[in-house]
Amino acid sequence: MNKLEETKRNPDSTITVLSIGPQEEDHSALSRIIAAAEWPLCPASRWKLHACSNLDSGMSFLKDHRAPLVICEGDLGTASWRDFWAQAATLPDPPFLIVTSRLADEYLWAEALNLGAYDVLAKPFHPEEVVRALSQAWLHRNYRRSATASLSAIGHPYQPSPSGVAV
Repeated sequence: MNKLEETKRNPDSTITVLSIGPQEEDHSALSRIIAAAEWPLCPASRWKLHACSNLDSGMSFLKDHRAPLVICEGDLGTASWRDFWAQAATLPDPPFLIVTSRLADEYLWAEALNLGAYDVLAKPFHPEEVVRALSQAWLHRNYRRSATASLSAIGHPYQPSPSGVAV
């Protein structure tokens, strides 16, 4: 049994957050924030960060592991968060995407949210904002999944888009 199948059996055991970006200091900061955080909205879960430096390694990880939340640097050098999202949105259970940037302006917010990202985080990271964004994304994802399952059980044809908006 691979790691993806194993964690689907016990979804509340560990929540893996995938961080994609070329800056090691960003991964280190996120790892420290996640390790030190109190998770009042998700008390039964442990959180861990898996870091990938580029789009290809991030997609490879997602194909073999369960990472319901992804924090992706806006600029990945030869690719961008848009390239990541175009590939990730085709997965059977796409992750919720949080885009990061030192230039997290209104344009990035509008573009990211309109294209299906869940949130945008400005850098440098503020621990409270990271915990808020991850907790809310996790709760929204779980709500969407339970709502979809409930509607499917009664024969309703609802199918959410990767961002959680009905299509």
